[in-house]
Amino acid sequence: MKTGIVYHKKYLEHEQDPRHPERRERLAYTIDQLTEEGLFEDEDIVLLEPFPASIEDVLEVHTKEYVEFLKRESERGGGIIDFDTNIPKGVFERALLAAGGAIRAAKAVLDKEVDNAFAMVRPPGHHAKPYTGAGFCYLNNIAIMVKWLLKRGFERIMILDWDAHHGDGTQEIFYEDDRVLFISTHQMPLYPGTGYPHEVGRGRGEGFTINIPLPPGTSDEGYFYVFEKIIEPVAKEFKPEFIAISAGQDNHFTDPLTGLALTARGYGELMRRAVNLSRDLCKGRLVAVLEGGYSVEAALPYTNLAIIAAMAGKDISHIREPKSYLAELKWRKRDYAMQKIRDNVSEVIRIHSKYWSNLR
Repeated sequence: MKTGIVYHKKYLEHEQDPRHPERRERLAYTIDQLTEEGLFEDEDIVLLEPFPASIEDVLEVHTKEYVEFLKRESERGGGIIDFDTNIPKGVFERALLAAGGAIRAAKAVLDKEVDNAFAMVRPPGHHAKPYTGAGFCYLNNIAIMVKWLLKRGFERIMILDWDAHHGDGTQEIFYEDDRVLFISTHQMPLYPGTGYPHEVGRGRGEGFTINIPLPPGTSDEGYFYVFEKIIEPVAKEFKPEFIAISAGQDNHFTDPLTGLALTARGYGELMRRAVNLSRDLCKGRLVAVLEGGYSVEAALPYTNLAIIAAMAGKDISHIREPKSYLAELKWRKRDYAMQKIRDNVSEVIRIHSKYWSNLR
């Protein structure tokens, strides 16, 4: 198996504020770690250079008014979208390169340059809605990529969003579209406050949005339970032609913004299961797009390494885990979390069993 990594040094130039959680070191430290591990010298790893997304592709997702606003404010700098998303000078070009990076990953898979690909892009995208950015996001990278795929004849695409924060932007974009199955696992309560099980889609899209809220303290065991009980059976029934993953790494037990307790090896195992699904259902066609993750030194280099190793079919058993006082605090909640997860899964199955026979 060959795995593509989409990366460009311009992704390091995006900076809202040196103290902002979504800062350049999120990728810089990962690149250093991957280099130290010799990953870029591995014959199974292919480095892919991104290109900017076209305005035409962006307008498949975002309104003309918002795109013009973002471009205008980016040219002068200093604008504000919300309390944690300002508009630094030049962000529009960098956002186009991030969205184009996602498309580049999909194109490499379609062209058989690689079997699967990981777009390590910044800024992230899954909170961006058609008419506005939000939550550190400007353009919805994964939605722009999925729309690009739909224009090329795909009729069934599954988006798995495992970021700790609900992908409210992506959900809104595809809420009425039965060609896209959107499954989100996310901590609740947490920003942005959406993603309840009763949010199932509307019109043609009813039943094609599946939200699985997770309590603080959810560890590897909880994620694997959700994968086995909901994600895998629904995917097998939907039979996607392509799998897209919003790969947020803020579920790690060291992340300062969340209360979840996933390990780096847990991330690797989740990706291994997703890759196996893609091989069984859609000829291995899978692209992951980087979203959140704010444990810049302790976790991100290792979670990203684990994900790439799993995508390339390599051993993930030796991925390092940091020691952290946060881990002890979060892991104390595991027993409570597991019971709550079972309750939440039962509720999701109750709601969605009328749409998916594999959940009955």
